[in-house]
Formats: sequence, C-alpha cells, structure tokens
Amino acid sequence: MANTAAELARRKAREEEGAGSRANAVPFNQQDFERLRSECLRTGSLFCDPTFPAGWDSLGYNQLGRYSSKTIGVEWKRPAELCSDPRFIVDGAKRTDICQGELGDCWLLAAIASLTLDPAILNRVVPPGQSFSLQYAGIFHFQLWQYGEWVDVVVDDRLPTRDGKLLFVHSAEGGEFWSALLEKAYAKVNSSYEVLIGGSSIEGFEDFTGGISESYDLKEAPPFLFNIMRKALKLGSLWTGSFLVLNFVLQVHHFGSPVELLRIRNPWGQVEWTGAWSDNSREWDGLEPEEKKRLDHAADDGEFWMSYTDFLRQFSRLDICNLTPDTLSSEEFSRWNYGEFEGVWRVGSTAGGCRNYPATFCSNLQFFIRLEDVDDEPHDGEDGCTVLIGLMQKDARRERRFGRDLNTIGFAIYQYKGRSKVHLGPDVLLRRAAAARSQNFINLREVCERFKLPPGEYAIIPSTFQPHRKGSFILRVFTEKQAHTSPMEGDLDPDVGRDHVDPHFKRLFAQISGNDSEISAFELQHVLDKVISQRSDVKSDGFSLQTCRSIISLLDLDGSGKLGLLEFHHVWTKIQKYLEVFKSHDSDGSGSMSSHEMRAALAEAGFQLNSAVIQEIVGRYADSSFAIDFDCFVGCLIRLELLFKMFRTLDKKNQGKIQLDLQQVNWSDWFWASNPSIQTCSGLLLVP
Repeated sequence: MANTAAELARRKAREEEGAGSRANAVPFNQQDFERLRSECLRTGSLFCDPTFPAGWDSLGYNQLGRYSSKTIGVEWKRPAELCSDPRFIVDGAKRTDICQGELGDCWLLAAIASLTLDPAILNRVVPPGQSFSLQYAGIFHFQLWQYGEWVDVVVDDRLPTRDGKLLFVHSAEGGEFWSALLEKAYAKVNSSYEVLIGGSSIEGFEDFTGGISESYDLKEAPPFLFNIMRKALKLGSLWTGSFLVLNFVLQVHHFGSPVELLRIRNPWGQVEWTGAWSDNSREWDGLEPEEKKRLDHAADDGEFWMSYTDFLRQFSRLDICNLTPDTLSSEEFSRWNYGEFEGVWRVGSTAGGCRNYPATFCSNLQFFIRLEDVDDEPHDGEDGCTVLIGLMQKDARRERRFGRDLNTIGFAIYQYKGRSKVHLGPDVLLRRAAAARSQNFINLREVCERFKLPPGEYAIIPSTFQPHRKGSFILRVFTEKQAHTSPMEGDLDPDVGRDHVDPHFKRLFAQISGNDSEISAFELQHVLDKVISQRSDVKSDGFSLQTCRSIISLLDLDGSGKLGLLEFHHVWTKIQKYLEVFKSHDSDGSGSMSSHEMRAALAEAGFQLNSAVIQEIVGRYADSSFAIDFDCFVGCLIRLELLFKMFRTLDKKNQGKIQLDLQQVNWSDWFWASNPSIQTCSGLLLVP
C-alpha cells in the first residue's frame, strides 16, 4: 500500500512537473549543477564533491580497497595538474577518446564508445557547453537513466591517478577528459569504481538511452528475426555490440529471386566485409540497374552490405535497444507505447517466488495490461499484439559491497477477463497454465522477452525464483499499439464474474451462507473460529464480533451488511495473505507473534507506521506476555485498512492530506470511538 502511494506520488510529479523525464532530469543526491557551480564561481573555489569524495570509499571496498596492492600510490588530481591545457572534448567525441585503464569495465567503455556514433544521444548524456575555461569551477555534470527516471549527476574533476597518469579510462590524446569524467559519474551513481568491474554493454547502453534491450543468439535465431529487425528500425531502435546496423534492412531481387540484405558499419575501424554483396562484388550485377544504382556503394569507410544469411553465420549475437517514445525526436520514426512500474519483493508479503512454490506464489505483486488492437504488418504474418516485457532488479551494483548477489528473476503472464482491479488468487493462478512466461529465471540485472499475444486482458507477475528473497524492481512494458497498463490493486472489483470462483469454494460458501446466500457477521465469526480452531500452528481466542463487522464493512460493496460469494472469496484470500505474514514472524513457532515483531509484520503487510502508533497498537492487541495471537493480528490489519480506505476516500485530490467538514468530523469521532486502540493517535495515523 505504501509502495502504491509512492508510485502514485511519482507519477503525479512526472505528470505535473515532468520530474525524472528525459527533459527534466532529477538532481542526483539533490545536487543542483547550476547552483553549485554558481556558488563556486562566486567564492572563487573549485568544487569538491562531499557525496563522492576523493578517497578510498569511492575507489572500492575489496580489490580497490584501502589496503589493496592495486591502490598503492593512487592520488586524486585535477586535469590541470596532469597537463598544461586540459580539454573537455577535442574536435568532437570519438572512439579513440575511450582507452581502458586498470579497471575491468570494458563493457561500460563499449557502451560509452557507442555514444560517439549518435550525436543526439551523446549530447543528452554529456550536456554540451562544458569546458575547462569558460565558467570553469571544477564541476561537471552528466545525465543517466536510472531505474525509470533520468538523473543529473554532478562530479568534481578530481580523478584517480598513479605516477601522473589517469588510473582508469583515458583519451589516447592524453589531454581530453570527458570520458574519464563520465566514467566517474557512472561510478558515483553505483557507489564506487570497483562495482563497475564486470558487466554487459547492454546495461550501460540502457543507462545512456533509457531503452529496453532484447538479445538474440544468432546461432539459434528465431525464424522471423529479419522482419523483427526491419520493424525495429522503423521504431527508431538501436543496435549495440561489435557492429552497427544502419537504417537499411531490405529485400532485393537477385536474378528474380528475393535476397534479404543488411547495411552494416564496423565501428572499430575501416575493415569491411569482403564476401557476397561487399563493395564491387559480382552479386550486384544481378540487380536491376535502377536498384543497383540506388543501393551500390563502394568506399573504404567501414560500411558495407551483407546478406542476412551471411550475417547469421558471421556474427554470434544481436542486441536491439528499443527506445521510449520521449527519446525519439524525429517524426520519421514510429513509436512504442510504454508503461512502467516499480515494486518491492518483501519477505513475508510480496516475495512469493515462482510458480514452483504454490503456497506463496499468489502473494507476488501483479500488474495489469489490456491489449486491444493487433499489430500493423505483423512480423510473422499472424494477427496478434507484440509485447516487450523487461523486469529489472534495482541497485545490485550499489549493494555488492554488502555481499548481496543478484536475485534469480523472471515473470509469468496470465490471461483472464474482467478483473483489472483484483489481485488474482490461487483459484486462478494455481489452476490455469500461464499464457506466457520468461524463458528462464536468471541472475541478471534484467530479463527481457518479446511475446505475440492475442487481444485480451493479462496479469504480469514478476518474481524471484525462490520465495523470501528481498529486492526492488522495475517492470517495463512496450507494445506496438496503444495498451492500458496499471498495477493490480487489492480492492475487490464489482464486475468480477462468478465463473472466476473455484467450484469447491462455491460449495463451501453455499453451506455457510444458507438460504439467503449471504454471510452475516455472526456467520463469519462462526466459520473463522471453526477454521482457526482446527489449526495447531496458530493461537487464537476466537474472532470478536467487532472484527467480523469491520471485515464486512471493509468488503461489503453492495451495502447489504453481509458478504456475497465474491465478497467472501475476497475475505478468504485476504485472510490467507494475513496468515502468511503472521507465520513468517512467528519465529519460535509458538503460534503467536512477539509484539516486537509487530512493526516489521505491519510493514510487510503494507503499513508504514510511526512509533507512537505502534505503541498504541501493541497496547491494545498484545497480551500480558507481549504476544499477539492471530485473531488480534487480523483485527488490527482490518481496522488499519478501514482507516486507509477512509483517508483515500476523503483525499479526493490525492494530496496526502485531508480537510474535514463538521459532518465528517462527527463521523470520524464515531469511528475513533468504535476503535479505541487508535483514538489517541488518530492525527498520526492518517498518512497513506
């Protein structure tokens, strides 16, 4: 619930202020470049960055730590201390500006080198107008994409050196420093230079473009990859790796037979392909004169034509970086439709693991997507909706120094109807096969897959492979046509059909509800007490009638004062979720939970409360031994949900605060009176 509120707040800021968008990057560490530079110019001082100091912690923690042999003799120096005429960029950025030093970050350097081939992207990552002469104050800035938002990163120009030479990336010319300072900015957002050791150029390229990358093993290329490439170019996608495909992926007729051709650039130099369809090869004689004139190109410039079949034989891997709509400025390109969400896997609540763990799988966060229109010119000739889904875990590099490894992650996609606001339960997820899923669960920063799905409504369920693995993630969804995406809220959808409910559950409901097909507070109390009394793993003194009335008040959509089938089904799912949280904090297996665990249990259930409120809750629900049994735990959570529901109802403008008129004050006074446990701290609790 707190996570949902945070995402709503972020969306609101982005919609109203454009915060974090490509055009309005967020100051990283709240450091504003213009303000800091102006202050340094006013005082005549050179900037020294307190958040990434020129010291051991910025270098690393192990291989580049304080006592490592690799850091002996390291000194931090400004460019003016290394050469007489330091320059930021000389005659434009070039690949020769990126020479690897003593850091194993060649993956990052390959991504930086790719920037030099696209001036538009380079100018966004490396803002122009920076120099060591005009308004120089020892401070520079760069813009990077970090997990869903663009950040503006400032650095001072103190760089690690040994024997008067840069320790890490440097220019072949020696007096050019943009690449070294960009490497420092990237090290800063990831906490140190050392964490940059090892990686994939895809990671760096995504952080320079905000795009989503899909990789293909060309030895096992899908049958319609050529059409995917052709369509990707129309969408402004970019290629990364050891080659660059230019804006030509086409089919020609060679002596009347179709041949698929690619135009390729070798970004590493002038060496070109000399096989079929190379410059001046005999294959060109088989084209019609007009077509040959249009396509033929003979020059020793590192660009050449190659047939698609030779491309598959000569190269091993293709990485396509698909760009978000706001990245493309040219009107010649079509644009992907784009949706983005953040989430947290919390132990005991939302870290449910994959489908192999049915007891916890359904507790994972879920995200809704509605696909309505099929693709234009489908790449495989079949009607359907193309979807790119990328699941990226956050901050893995930053947490390396604490010994944290990447989680093994993946996702599943389930198709259903009419439940866009409902968190799907075991009756759906455990009794149906997934419509699609990531090919593997793998310990990479990002798992990305391309799917062709029929129009319909789907739930995307991102997860770690094993349950109880904590972490934060961002889920990105690209579609060729407009699609509706949203988180799956925990509220009951009045449009849910009875067909979604398991037949066994229907029979149980009929037995409990009797002739009126509704469950009253008394009937709910009876069934909950009966179920809990049959369990030996939890303790309970019995559910109070007040708790059962609160449950009905929370979930009674039709105002009948009772629960219908669908409402009772939602109660059942909610109780199961509460039980999982409760048992995860019953550390000694006694059947009750220590009051000291209450804060963590409430946090995992979605409630971030301050100490005063926690104290009041413990005082109300704990026994003399400071233990909390299951019925008290459920009663507490239900009342908290009622409070948050009331707040959201009154906070119509989503401002995070409410104003009450006299009638509402009278109503709230009655509510507090009926909930004495929170009467003394009501002003502290209403924070969504």
